[in-house]
Amino acid sequence: MEATAHPTSALEWSPALCVGDHRMDNTHAEFVDQLNQLLATPTDQQLPLYQAFLAHTVEHFAQEERWMLATGFSADNCHAAHHATILETMRAVETHFEQGDTEIITRLAEALAEWFPQHAASMDVGLALHLQSVGFNTQTETLVDPSVVRPASMSGCGSVSCS
Repeated sequence: MEATAHPTSALEWSPALCVGDHRMDNTHAEFVDQLNQLLATPTDQQLPLYQAFLAHTVEHFAQEERWMLATGFSADNCHAAHHATILETMRAVETHFEQGDTEIITRLAEALAEWFPQHAASMDVGLALHLQSVGFNTQTETLVDPSVVRPASMSGCGSVSCS
């Protein structure tokens, strides 16, 4: 039996997924593109794409977490904890795939396609608004006025519903 792709589960990039920060939106568009490539690839060919997607996601999350730390979030904030949980799951998926569960990458990709819009609309929109409010430039990763930020003063997730 030939391994099949699952193109019907794709997440379409749209303006609704934009968070209002050009660099974050570009990173998110890359995330969605790589996710869709996984879903369009036969399961027996997914591992190299998945490994590249995992590496991209590690950097994607690290980028947001650098910005959080630079703008007053504590290191153990809930947005970063959420990222850590996703990465832990993604690493476990790679191990399970290598142990013979050849459908697990597709199952995770489908779950991420369902998860991502809500994460972007809550935590990432909130982070983008926070970055803007403190004058943080995501292109240069600098603050216009560093005195507006108190280090480790925020422990929330960065969403509009969590400080």
